[in-house]
Amino acid sequence: MKIIRVKNYKELSRKAANIISAQVILKPDSVLGLATGSTPEGTYAQLIEWYKKGDIDFSQVKTVNLDEYRGLTKDNPQSYNYFMRKHFFDHVNIKQENINLPDGMAIDPDVECFRYDNVIKEIGEFDLQLLGCGHNGHIGFNEPSNFFAKGTHLVDLSDSTIQANKRFFKTIDDVPRQAYSIGIQTIMLARRILIIISGKDKAQAVKNSFFGPVTPKVPASILQLHRDVVIIADEDALSLCKK
Repeated sequence: MKIIRVKNYKELSRKAANIISAQVILKPDSVLGLATGSTPEGTYAQLIEWYKKGDIDFSQVKTVNLDEYRGLTKDNPQSYNYFMRKHFFDHVNIKQENINLPDGMAIDPDVECFRYDNVIKEIGEFDLQLLGCGHNGHIGFNEPSNFFAKGTHLVDLSDSTIQANKRFFKTIDDVPRQAYSIGIQTIMLARRILIIISGKDKAQAVKNSFFGPVTPKVPASILQLHRDVVIIADEDALSLCKK
């Protein structure tokens, strides 16, 4: 586990984009596991900037997103499908057929989970998985639990996650109560994991996840057991950890 300490969010975003761009340059047909949320926005913006300068080519890249809210259409501004198009996909030369997300409008959750796991199986091992970290240590939408989920599953979102995401919706009642998420096993099978964390409000999550015991009560703690994890965190996020 390698921890890269940065001064601020801008530096975090640039360093994360550096790692992702290097992966794609070295292996143009890379499989990237992608995350949503406010933290990776700067990383995607930097990758778009370098793409427009001709420094990076996404034409052979395949992507698999971590999660999606249940009950939101692809065109809903709060869906993760919409987020990815707005903040990344629509601005680079990635092929539509190489983009993969769970279907939030699937009628049968079991069928959708089975479908998405098959998509992942067909694509093969992720070369790099980008992650954020929730206040309660969740990765993807893998919430604190009594066990580590293996494959894609439907999650009942915790109160803390609902509270954290309410800022994106008109009212808290509009926040979906369920979401699809790939499992911990799928994440752990990635060749390399890059996790980016910013802000003092994430400091306790960082301490619990990377300096505490490995437990499904703190899902991100499992990353301590991965062979190649890079954590990029700013000073605020690392404020409870010794230098």
